[in-house]
Amino acid sequence: MGTISICNGKYHTHIVSTFLDLNQVFFFLCFFMKKIYEKFMENKKQLIANSILFAGISSDQLSELADISHVKNYGRGETVFFEGDVADGFYMVIEGKVKIFKLSTEGREQILHIFGKGEPFGEVAVFQDSPFPANATVLGKGKLLFFPGPEFIRLVNANPSIALNMLAMFSMRLRRFATQIEHLSLKEVPGRLASHLLYLSKEQQNRDRVTLDIPKGQLASLLGTSPETLSRIFTKMNEEGTIRLHGKVISLLDRERLEAF
Repeated sequence: MGTISICNGKYHTHIVSTFLDLNQVFFFLCFFMKKIYEKFMENKKQLIANSILFAGISSDQLSELADISHVKNYGRGETVFFEGDVADGFYMVIEGKVKIFKLSTEGREQILHIFGKGEPFGEVAVFQDSPFPANATVLGKGKLLFFPGPEFIRLVNANPSIALNMLAMFSMRLRRFATQIEHLSLKEVPGRLASHLLYLSKEQQNRDRVTLDIPKGQLASLLGTSPETLSRIFTKMNEEGTIRLHGKVISLLDRERLEAF
């Protein structure tokens, strides 16, 4: 019985052609994946560079930070960490907002901070080698960048400029936290709300109008009051002509009165 040699004639040509086609597909696939990875890393570098924590550091340092960081996606209202969890690293917000809060024994929530795009959180616990001192939950859907503690500390030891940026950020947060404590302890709820609206006005660079960036229920917790009380104060300020409510948009009609609260 005869046999057919695949190394002769058209069979040989067909196999070689197929082999070359597969090689080309593999080459273009590798090239395409490489470009996607490079774009992904470049986007990570840009996000890191836009953060106050890493402003002004070199391109090489940004590359190192991008190499050690990991993108994590979170669903609506998903917990990032609980108070007491091991602080194995810290986070930076890429998309969405994250609230940092504590719960009383009765279950009452007190929001300490709300962080938005480009803001890091959880870094203090990493340097203190202690558990997270509060809870962190995503408001809505969120995308975060996670920096593992040991790798980040190694980079800080090798790059003093990162440490200086961290000192500047800690100083800014300390001032903000001191202001928050002052408002909670010395001002009544209308004064806290007025101060928050003026803070949003400065942050959003608009003297006449601000947009609430969190739900009113979360704002009530941030201001240390109940949603019902906050709603009554909003209504009263609106009726008195101090502000004008348009859903999440609030017109500041009388800044002098807001500043006097």
